[in-house]
Amino acid sequence: MTSSTRTRSPSPPRPLPMAERERVDDDVLLEEEAFSWYDPDNWYPVKIGQVFESRYQILLKLGFGSVSTAWLCRDLREHKYVTIKVYETGHRQSLNEYKVFQHLGAIVSSHPGSKLVRLALGSFELPGKNGPHACIVHEPLGLSMAELRQRAGGKLLATLLKPMVYGVLLGLSFLHSVARVVHTDLQEGNIMLSVKDPAMLDEAVSEEWSSPTPSKMRGDNEIYVSAVFDLPDKPAVPIISDFGDAQFGDPPFREEVMPDLYRAPEMVLGIPWDEQIDIWALGLMVWHLFEGSSLLKKRLPSREESSPAHLARMISLLGPPPSDLLDRGTETTRFFDENGTQIDKYAGAFKHPDMLTDASLETEEENLEGDEQAQFLVFIRKMLQWRPEDRASASELLRDPWLRKMRRE
Repeated sequence: MTSSTRTRSPSPPRPLPMAERERVDDDVLLEEEAFSWYDPDNWYPVKIGQVFESRYQILLKLGFGSVSTAWLCRDLREHKYVTIKVYETGHRQSLNEYKVFQHLGAIVSSHPGSKLVRLALGSFELPGKNGPHACIVHEPLGLSMAELRQRAGGKLLATLLKPMVYGVLLGLSFLHSVARVVHTDLQEGNIMLSVKDPAMLDEAVSEEWSSPTPSKMRGDNEIYVSAVFDLPDKPAVPIISDFGDAQFGDPPFREEVMPDLYRAPEMVLGIPWDEQIDIWALGLMVWHLFEGSSLLKKRLPSREESSPAHLARMISLLGPPPSDLLDRGTETTRFFDENGTQIDKYAGAFKHPDMLTDASLETEEENLEGDEQAQFLVFIRKMLQWRPEDRASASELLRDPWLRKMRRE
């Protein structure tokens, strides 16, 4: 007896919406257009309704980043939704990110964190005025943790935050211990929530088709306002995303990475680094999500200007850095004089003593009291240590009492 496999024919593209799209005034800088480096000739003019590779139909704009835009598409061949990230012309992040995705995709692992890391379904290129645009295809995801925090009133309750942090730690444990990948850009905007119910995507597309998001024209480019997703009805899991600056292989590494506000001490002092910079960044991210404000405050116009203030804030909160850490740094003398290792004369050793303030994690923490606060700050301090080797690993943090307590809440 023989059997045959019947496959569905590709779906036809969806007709364009009939509703008229509201136009934004020309003098309003819209989304990616607001970046100082934005050049319409370097950004691909994606248009809703068009089909890429005779396969992927653009349905709505999901968002934008410093070098790319993201779009919800219908895979006409596989009859499912996908996300496509379209890069600015010639940006190194696209090549690096796809190399990381190839590396991650080749790993066969039973580690539970392997399912909490975003992977690529494929890639292709689009021709552009100034060169090709790399495009990476992914499974769709929902809100970022940053959007979730903003929609929740600026901060997350511990009952919501703890399972999210637990999931991020599982993902980091896989990246660090199995895949040997350092993310280097771990922040709330790069942690996305899974889509548990595809109906949420159906609703978003129907809304876009019946009441299109506004847009404006900039040369050949139509710049769209990103769609807004509803909060998920079902529990979602966090997915670590955006690997454009990630590094894999054997540390230590020496490249300059990390966004200004998240820079670890070794990054400022010029010390070779490893996966522990992700742990430092996680500590700052957890604080921001729970407290609603950045622990290390706002950045100044340039790294050169912000670095002394960044270090001063660390010193005020964590105490002086260990002398052996200062001895390792190629940039130490920019911030400390020749007595920089004499911690008992600290105010004189740091070249900017006027920037030091009377602060501590206890005085900065505003949501908790007593034992609850003490337990939370123990968790935070395990991540915010001057020496990278003193920070807990992702696997160790998974066993922390503050996280374990979530099972009883």
